[in-house]
Amino acid sequence: MALPPRGRGTASNPHNRFAPTRSVAEDDGWYQDEVPPSRTTEVRHELAKSVISRNQSPDVGFDRSVNPYRGCEHGCIYCFARPSHAYWDMSPGIDFETRLIAKTNLATRLEEELSKPGYVPKPIALGINTDAYQPIEREHRLTRQALEICLRYRHPLHLITKSSLILRDLDLLGELASLNLVSVAFSLTTLDDELKRIMEPRAAAPAARLRSMHALHEHGVPVSAICAPMIPMINDRELEHMLEAARDAGAQSAGYVLLRLPLEIAELFEEWLRAHFPERAAHVMSLIRQSRGGKNYDSRFGARMRGEGVFADLLAQRFQLAIKRLGLNSREGFDLDCSSFCPPGRQMALL
Repeated sequence: MALPPRGRGTASNPHNRFAPTRSVAEDDGWYQDEVPPSRTTEVRHELAKSVISRNQSPDVGFDRSVNPYRGCEHGCIYCFARPSHAYWDMSPGIDFETRLIAKTNLATRLEEELSKPGYVPKPIALGINTDAYQPIEREHRLTRQALEICLRYRHPLHLITKSSLILRDLDLLGELASLNLVSVAFSLTTLDDELKRIMEPRAAAPAARLRSMHALHEHGVPVSAICAPMIPMINDRELEHMLEAARDAGAQSAGYVLLRLPLEIAELFEEWLRAHFPERAAHVMSLIRQSRGGKNYDSRFGARMRGEGVFADLLAQRFQLAIKRLGLNSREGFDLDCSSFCPPGRQMALL
């Protein structure tokens, strides 16, 4: 079974589900030395018509989000956003990690949307579908532009990331935090560097995430940890250790999500399991299906993040006991201020 190119999460590039035709490779009998797979990162520029996305999901704590990039170079094999790449006529496989789209007019569109008459502010979740601090942010700086706008407009926002690049913007984040306008959640999946390397190859190392969390905490930014995804027989045994490490790094609250395998992710994840954990692949998938009503995925609101059944219930109990013991259930600093929102040139309302 082919292993991914170094620094990538998958070796596969399955057809997207919207493609009208499919090609199948056939052996024509001609011998050719195998060429080691290699894929460079390509970035396409997009002029977005709008940048604030809305949702009505009861499973998430926000109703709007901004995603500066489509696709994500971190290459996390489990990423729930992979299927969205099919909408752009690309594969949820290695295309998702290597053929990226940057919304280069994000700042202009964001200001336009925040300045519309009648706009009612609520916290924006920045970088939810794909990481706003993935490596191409170093060059494009779209996330920093969004932070600058939120500070200028006094607009609250939540960030979630697994990148230490966030420390570049400590100046803005510290000022936003002083106005009760920002919180940051770090995605923690493992404390094992080798597991991180094969599961999320271009994301920051676990120690780097914890250092970043501590630095933000020291600058007054409210930080939390999201242990996600929790994968049976892969990283679930680390749950309590990750929560303890997050508490020691300054986290005030925590959450978790059971592995989700919608659409093409199931095929990619099973291939990854057979390549890296062949001796337990069947057992892992069995536990996942037991938690999803016998299927790879259950999309129902209320069940898709937590699952059901014996394994899911035990994981929930372990999590609740751990956050109670560690004091990771504080909401202080996470209820952000929406009352100070004021687009430049507009007078603030008198309270």
